[in-house]
Amino acid sequence: MERLGALEGITVLDLTRVLAGPFASMMMADMGANVIKIEETGKGADERQMGPFLNGESAYYMNLNRNKKGVSLNLKAPKGKQIFKDLVKKADVVLENYRPGTMEKLGLGYEVLREINPGIIYAAVSGFGQYGPYTKRPGYDIISQAMSGLMSTTGWPGGAPTRSGTAMGDVLGGLSVTIGILSAIYNRSHTGRGQVVDVALVDSAVASLEIINMIYLVENRLPQRIGNRYESVYPYDSFQAKDDLVIIGGGNDKLWSLFAKHIGRPELVDHPDFARTRDRVKNHVMVKQIVEEWTQTKTVKEIVDELLAAGIPAAPIYGIDQVVADPHIAGAREMFVDTVHPKAGPIKLTGSHIKFSETKTAIRTPSPGLGEHNAEVLESLLGMTPAEIQSLRDEGVI
Repeated sequence: MERLGALEGITVLDLTRVLAGPFASMMMADMGANVIKIEETGKGADERQMGPFLNGESAYYMNLNRNKKGVSLNLKAPKGKQIFKDLVKKADVVLENYRPGTMEKLGLGYEVLREINPGIIYAAVSGFGQYGPYTKRPGYDIISQAMSGLMSTTGWPGGAPTRSGTAMGDVLGGLSVTIGILSAIYNRSHTGRGQVVDVALVDSAVASLEIINMIYLVENRLPQRIGNRYESVYPYDSFQAKDDLVIIGGGNDKLWSLFAKHIGRPELVDHPDFARTRDRVKNHVMVKQIVEEWTQTKTVKEIVDELLAAGIPAAPIYGIDQVVADPHIAGAREMFVDTVHPKAGPIKLTGSHIKFSETKTAIRTPSPGLGEHNAEVLESLLGMTPAEIQSLRDEGVI
C-alpha cells in the first residue's frame, strides 16, 4: 500500500511561530506527518504578518506552513486548555517555541501532558534552552548568531562581524529539533515512553562551528574573519576571474596536484611550501597569488568548465535568480515547486531538500487559513458535534 510519506501516522501539535519551529514541522508535514498548526484565536501566528506578500497573503507563512491543518485555539481559556489536553491524548508530538516556562504558566507543561499521554514527545525550541542561567532570555536568530561565535568569524578581515544572509540559527535549530523528535519517536518504539527534546538556537549554532571551535580549544588561537577562505584546507576560496569571482574547492593533496598540473605548474606539487594541506593553509597568501595568476586570465565559465573536466571542484557564485533557473537544482532536484494558494493564487515554494526513493516528499496542500480546519480536526479527533464547535466559536475559544 502506498503511504502518504515516511511519517504517515504521526500526529504533531504545532504551537510554533516564525521560523525555527515552523521549519521543523514543515519538514515533518512534507514527510507525511499529520501536523496540526495551533494558532492564537483571532490573531494567528506572527509569521502571517511577515513579508513578502502576494495578494495580501504572507509568502513567509505559505512556504513554512504548507501541508499543515490550521486550528485556532485560545489556550488561556479553560475550555481551550481542555481541548488541547484532549488533542494531546491523540497526538505523538507537541512542538513549541515559547520562552521557557510559558507552557508551565498555562498549566500545559510536559509534566502535565505526560500524565495525559505517557508517550507524548514534547519538543521545545528556544533561544537558550530549557535550563541554564540564560534560559529566560528571549532568543532570535540574530542573537544565536551573535552569541554562538558565528558572527565573529563571518565577514572580511578588518570588517565588522556579519550575520549570515539567511536565518541560519533558526534553520539549524529547526533541523536539530526535527532530528531530536525523530530519535525520540524511535526510542519510544522500544520503551513506550515519550520525553522532552530541548533544543536551543545558540547551541545549534555553536555546534555548527565545528573546526572553528577546535582551533581555539586546541591552539588557543582566536579565529578571525577570513572572508571566503577556510581554516583547514587550501585553495578553498573565492578567486578573481576575468569577469567575476569563482569558487575553487581544492580540498586535499590530490586535488592540488591535479590543479597544479592543469595550470602548467607541476613543480608546485612537491614544493615544500605547498606539498601538504597544512603547508598550503600556512602559505595561503602565496597560494592565492598563484591561483589568481591563472584565474584572472579566464572567465568564470571557462574556469568552471575546465576544472570540472579535470576533476577539480569549482563553481560560479549564483544569485537567487540563477538558483531558481538552474536545471539541476530547480529542475531535476525540484527545489522550487509550483503550487496554488486559494487566496494568493499561483505561487512557487521552496521544495523539500530530503529525497526518498519510496515515500516521496511532496507539497500536497496549501498553508491553512486561520482556523480553517477547526471543524475537521475537532470532529475527527475529538468527536465533537457541529453544534458544540459552533458554541466554541461563539465563546471565542476557537
